[in-house]
Amino acid sequence: MENPSEEPHARWQELPSWLLTQTANHAHRLVTDGFSAVDARGYHFRVLATLDEFGPASQAALGRRSGIHVSEMVATINELAERALVERAPDPSDRRRNVITLTAAGKKQLRRLEKQLAERQDELLAPLSAGERKRFTELLAKLLDHHDRRGDQAS
Repeated sequence: MENPSEEPHARWQELPSWLLTQTANHAHRLVTDGFSAVDARGYHFRVLATLDEFGPASQAALGRRSGIHVSEMVATINELAERALVERAPDPSDRRRNVITLTAAGKKQLRRLEKQLAERQDELLAPLSAGERKRFTELLAKLLDHHDRRGDQAS
């Protein structure tokens, strides 16, 4: 067939889990490509956005707020500090702990990353109307919240 979208689908191709996985793969590729275009990674965005929203924080608090494991947090902070996007300084109340602060350059990089994300969201959701996008996001958030709460109960 000339148009692959006209081919009949196998049953498994209509399963929500399969559709979510395939769409997540596209979303991941789009976002990764967008961040790569400005020499960044997803963890960079999460750290910079968390600092912008909540202010300076210890590495541990920053890890909890951004959902980044401590082993990845150190490397991410190192990368951001090398680029002067964050500053790392000893906590005056506990010299064993570092406080991470967003710099002006970090704020500028965050704006570039937000622009990339907005463009990638538009690309991913292109076939949906504004109302469909809103509803789709609400439904995904509902699913995620449900499964996150189930995971919390299992712990």
